[in-house]
Amino acid sequence: MAGSLTSDVAATLHFGSFHFLPLVNTETQTATDFEFFILLAKLRSLSGAARALDLSPPAATKRLGVIEQRLGVRLVNRTTRSVSLTPEGETYLRYASQIVGQVREMEEAIAGAKRDPHGLLRINATLGFGRTTIAPLVSEFAKRYPSVEVQFEVTDRPVDLIEGAFDMAIRFGELPDSRLSARRIMSNRRFLCASPKYLEKHGTPERVEDLAEHRCIIHRQNDDAYGVWRYIVNDHIEAIKVKSTLSSNDGDIALRWALDGHGVLIRSEWDLAKYVQSGRLHLVLPNTVLPSADLFVYYPRQRNQTARACVYRLSRRAVSGTLYACRYWS
Repeated sequence: MAGSLTSDVAATLHFGSFHFLPLVNTETQTATDFEFFILLAKLRSLSGAARALDLSPPAATKRLGVIEQRLGVRLVNRTTRSVSLTPEGETYLRYASQIVGQVREMEEAIAGAKRDPHGLLRINATLGFGRTTIAPLVSEFAKRYPSVEVQFEVTDRPVDLIEGAFDMAIRFGELPDSRLSARRIMSNRRFLCASPKYLEKHGTPERVEDLAEHRCIIHRQNDDAYGVWRYIVNDHIEAIKVKSTLSSNDGDIALRWALDGHGVLIRSEWDLAKYVQSGRLHLVLPNTVLPSADLFVYYPRQRNQTARACVYRLSRRAVSGTLYACRYWS
């Protein structure tokens, strides 16, 4: 049977980026099976794992054997000096790491629930929406948590959160990086629109194909094919090439041109609402379904407490309708 943990190991174990929280039972402290295997895979040595956990080598070998017997597969290949993972061992390690990480995050969230976050929080957001909608929420967050230093940047293109040392990004569209996690916080339908002045002069398109003969305003973003507009028919994405009279990488500029009567534009529901309601813009082909670009909060998988608090607050505001999550027209 394993001995108790020595005082120099104390109640927690640190190996590289892993932070192990030993499981306490009535007789002794010992690492969970998942944590034991993560450490074994990291050190590539049964004797090394045994020393780190204050186990005897036979006890470490027995523990591995119990895990393998329970699963009915071999997890490691053993030599006299080291171990290497089998394909099944690689799978076990991947899931074990995820589970241990989630448990750690849960414990940190619960432990930190009574503490106000503090420190530096770096946020990135999409240009127009960040300026008009997220900036006021950042202001609210700063009032609620005065110990947090917030650095808020808006950009027209997605940024690399890891390279840029951002804690979170608030942007439209799908997950750009597999190293990140995401939480959807707002639905975002998009519509074709034009000003009454333009439609009176050039006529109202009656079919999607008619757009090819109209003046269109292009909002250039990311690496979308220039002048190609996509729409959905029977769950399939179709595309049409349109003629651009004006284009910009700034959505607010493109919207201004549409208001001035320069052509047909695709804009998000949240941005169009007040202009449609006031009559300054009309929906074009309103029954045409365009691919949505829902709003997500992206964040590195290992978030700090401050970032978690901000994500939580943004999500709460989304549910309450503050982020224009409602539909403006039927």
